[in-house]
Amino acid sequence: MRRTRHIEQHFTHRIGWLRAAVLGANDGIVSTASLVVGVAAAESGRSAIVLAGLAGLVAGAMSMAAGEYVSVSSQADTEKADLARERKELAESPEAELRELQQIYVDRGLDPELALRVARQLSARDTLAAHAREELGITETQAANPIQAAVTSAATFSVGAALPLIVTVFAPASAVIALVAAASLICLAVLGALAAGAGGASRTRGALRVTFWSALALAVTALVGHFFGTAM
Repeated sequence: MRRTRHIEQHFTHRIGWLRAAVLGANDGIVSTASLVVGVAAAESGRSAIVLAGLAGLVAGAMSMAAGEYVSVSSQADTEKADLARERKELAESPEAELRELQQIYVDRGLDPELALRVARQLSARDTLAAHAREELGITETQAANPIQAAVTSAATFSVGAALPLIVTVFAPASAVIALVAAASLICLAVLGALAAGAGGASRTRGALRVTFWSALALAVTALVGHFFGTAM
């Protein structure tokens, strides 16, 4: 009798780059579009609008890269410190660490004898990896990667920010606000759906969530630009 292999598709290996990519692209579109709409609502000329958007793109990309690098580096440092501490404990108190791993499996529903067998077998293969996974929640697929996060965020921010800038350059002066807002919201909805789908979540919910908050940001920025532009 031929056996059929059961294949499951999981998405946790995408968490590291997916979070940075979605955050970068979403922030690039929203922040630059809001900046363009706000400056345009203040009845500024096209050159001032484009300049403001371009400055926002460069500053935002660098800020995203720096922020992601610092944030993820801090996470990576914490993980390294925890692993070093765990490695030391394994060297000094191997039996106590084995019992600790056994208790983790007991708490998950295994009887003590089976839990001890499992702990010993996993420890025989890679003791540190077993303890890192079960005690610290650190796995190879989810380990922090500062360079990857920084580059991904900066690149996706730049791509996202380029959209409202391109629309601003080619749109009629009288329709800049409407076209930038519409194009940005459509792209954000698509981005939200794609990101949700890549993570195995509902595409509709992802699209609606991103669109709502982005529309709110655009509306608030347009009002600020309008009122402050009139006052000045």
